[in-house]
Amino acid sequence: MDIPRIFTITESAHRIHNPITSEKLATLGAALRLESGARVLDLGSGSGEMLCTWARDHGIVGAGIDMSPLFTEQARRRAVELGVADRVKFIHGDATGYVSDKKVSVAACVGATWIGGGVTGTVALLARSLRAGGIILIGEPYWRQLPPTEDVAKGCGAHAISDFLMLPGLLASFGRLGCDVVEMVLADQDGWDRYEAAQWLTMRRWLEANPGDEFAKEVRARLTSEPERYATYTREYLGWGVFALMRR
Repeated sequence: MDIPRIFTITESAHRIHNPITSEKLATLGAALRLESGARVLDLGSGSGEMLCTWARDHGIVGAGIDMSPLFTEQARRRAVELGVADRVKFIHGDATGYVSDKKVSVAACVGATWIGGGVTGTVALLARSLRAGGIILIGEPYWRQLPPTEDVAKGCGAHAISDFLMLPGLLASFGRLGCDVVEMVLADQDGWDRYEAAQWLTMRRWLEANPGDEFAKEVRARLTSEPERYATYTREYLGWGVFALMRR
């Protein structure tokens, strides 16, 4: 069980696998007013930075589930590095349909709502692990400005303009799911740069170390095209945020 190889190459040096920075991740943890001992579930936990830093800074406990064996191992090493391996655990597995055996204070899926088949299904899935009065965290893209054509939307990595909403529409959609939006932390262009541009050096270093790999041609093509694609499309049109929800 693993994610596509291109992601384990391009994001292998990332601690956070989305456009939020470490500073904004800390802002989110503080904004949620986390209490020591609060239990957090993270579906699609990547390299574990959210759980590990919140365990260090706020004393939370919890578990993360991710399909990537590389990222899961990085998460376990990060927990040891920060001295929180006794507070958080990381499971290599498919988070689709995962429900915690203990109710949690925060149930999160930050940037991986495909796990529940989209936002609606992911909110419903997370709610099954949530204690009364708990918080759901959803990380999701939105349009900063509406793409003028479907080709522009595809340049941003979407299948179609209809894949994402503008920010007001996304916030309204949470209300239609029976949730109050109680906090949000939005990525900015610097966060996007750190997420996207940091991949370019990783790809170049990988190519230098693996010139004979059968995957090198694909990585070379991606490195050649990504800077211009990103600057033309994603950086201009696509926003991203983490939204804290409470069931009504």
